[in-house]
Amino acid sequence: MRAGISFEREDTACFASRFSPSCSSGSWRPRPPSTRSGLKKTFTKGVAVLNRPGGGGSVGMAEVAQAKPDGYTVILAPNSTLVIHPQLNELPYKTPDDYEPILNTITFYTLLTVKADAPWKTMQEFIVAAKANPGKIRVGTPGEGTISHLTLERWQVPGSFKTTPVPFSGWGETSPALLGGHIDAAMAQPGEVKPLVDAKKLRVLAVASPQRQPFFQEAPTGKELGLGDGIGTWFVLTAPKGTPRAALKVLHDSAKAALEEPSFVALMKSRGANIDYKSGDKLRQELVREQKEWTDVLKRLGMIKK
Repeated sequence: MRAGISFEREDTACFASRFSPSCSSGSWRPRPPSTRSGLKKTFTKGVAVLNRPGGGGSVGMAEVAQAKPDGYTVILAPNSTLVIHPQLNELPYKTPDDYEPILNTITFYTLLTVKADAPWKTMQEFIVAAKANPGKIRVGTPGEGTISHLTLERWQVPGSFKTTPVPFSGWGETSPALLGGHIDAAMAQPGEVKPLVDAKKLRVLAVASPQRQPFFQEAPTGKELGLGDGIGTWFVLTAPKGTPRAALKVLHDSAKAALEEPSFVALMKSRGANIDYKSGDKLRQELVREQKEWTDVLKRLGMIKK
């Protein structure tokens, strides 16, 4: 079976390739091994995990969308891959009707971070500086069209400020650029940032979550700052369109059981992510709603494909 299990990179989609006696993965190891172990309770021959970086995750999703719908190929893809990238590029999937969203697994919320010795101690000070110097402040993102990038763009409208987004392939590139002074700030996720905040090398100025993030209670939410509601990155277990209902049920039930395992719940909590189970028509409807909401942002930015 092919299944994607990568919870900490918005620019990478992972999928697993046919049930087999051994599992393999690329340079980004599947983030919770406990989930793969949970799936193995049902799929006793193993789950071979493959990473497919590139195109904001759309490379892997395009491969799965065109795969044989036999229940042996699934992907764990972020919502940006599913509903934003089809609006940016010609892909073999365009809407949630072109694939089978089985269930959502987790959601995490991006944040804006700066070096601990940066001149801005609060998000309000950051906004004032950005207004005084439009486009001068450089903000790292995990790539164009990711939720982190577009959260920044959405914040800038009600905040009436302008920065220059700088795309990277992930936190492994963004963090040294930020610490080295090559960029001024970064959009990132809680689990990535926490070790450097604890080491007093970074400071979090604002979070995009609906409530304050437990790791960074001093950082206000975007809503508190008047920048808008929380914007989350989901990770959706997805199969090719036409996968048999019986296979979808087995995949759903085994993945849901894995999500409920205490070891997995504890791991996600330690990384600042929320278990966020949803499935069926509700999940598909939320993906449709997300796609429509992001269309307005993408049009304003001139990012919609011609």
